[in-house]
Amino acid sequence: MKRYFLLLWSLLSVVSISAQTLNEAQIRQRVNQAAAAMKTMQCDFVQTKHLKMLNDDMVAQGKMYYQQSSKLRWEYTNPYTYTFVLNSDKVLLKNQQRNDVIDVKQNKMFREIARVMMSSVVGNCLSDDKTFKTTISTTNSEWIATLVPQRKDMRQMFQKIVLHFNPQRAVVSCVEMIEKNGDKTLITLKNIRTNETINAAIFAVH
Repeated sequence: MKRYFLLLWSLLSVVSISAQTLNEAQIRQRVNQAAAAMKTMQCDFVQTKHLKMLNDDMVAQGKMYYQQSSKLRWEYTNPYTYTFVLNSDKVLLKNQQRNDVIDVKQNKMFREIARVMMSSVVGNCLSDDKTFKTTISTTNSEWIATLVPQRKDMRQMFQKIVLHFNPQRAVVSCVEMIEKNGDKTLITLKNIRTNETINAAIFAVH
């Protein structure tokens, strides 16, 4: 279950604004307003996992695709291959050995995963007070949203999740996930492209 929650926090919230000083309420409002304008989004990512018990970090790379409002593909390409595809009510989990298709409507865990993942993509996670207590701060170069889990299942995994926004580019630049045991995952998003046509086959579930 932890793997899927890690996926959802590597996603973008696109905001069309100029660089200016905004308060917390204004930032939330801009994110929500911009969500409807983001029809598609795709990017590369680098995921760095730091474990307290290991000296070396574990690094993985991959690609992410999103299409409004219920299609998502998160694909690890190096040093291993693993794919998660959400298409409406179906989820595909795929590795080199097998493919598993799950009906989200029949599985409470994946129904919740799907809900949180999609709300993160469109930016609604900043207003999801039932799941997170969120505070937003600003510096000269970024917005920082700190999300503290309120749900018991999330608190068992994470101390907090920190989203770093680049106001000039109006996207999330990286995500920090600090787990309950002190382990840390950093996901950096690169080569972000929005509102470009994505081949429907990318989101095929079968």
